[in-house]
Amino acid sequence: MTEPTKLVEVLNPACTNITAERVPLAPRTFRSLEGKTVYLVDIGWGGPEAAYDVFQIVAERLTARFPGVTTKVVRKNGFFAADDPELWDEIKEKGDAAILGISC
Repeated sequence: MTEPTKLVEVLNPACTNITAERVPLAPRTFRSLEGKTVYLVDIGWGGPEAAYDVFQIVAERLTARFPGVTTKVVRKNGFFAADDPELWDEIKEKGDAAILGISC
């Protein structure tokens, strides 16, 4: 008796010439950071310590450049792609702007 033929699924890694829809940047809602609160959100890419130090440096530089700005460095709960509704609600309630990012 012969063995059944095994099927293998092969995916084509070639790129298509279809580009993603471009979305413009959000309009500026204020002209100055004076009196504003900016959240610096570590999303956790690369582990819990990958970007936190970088965000602390960004916070120091923002407050040095814009003395009237308040910065808050926070870590998002969960892995980088998980939702964190409590944090988003806090930012909406207490913040004026947010910078989300990663650093390796």
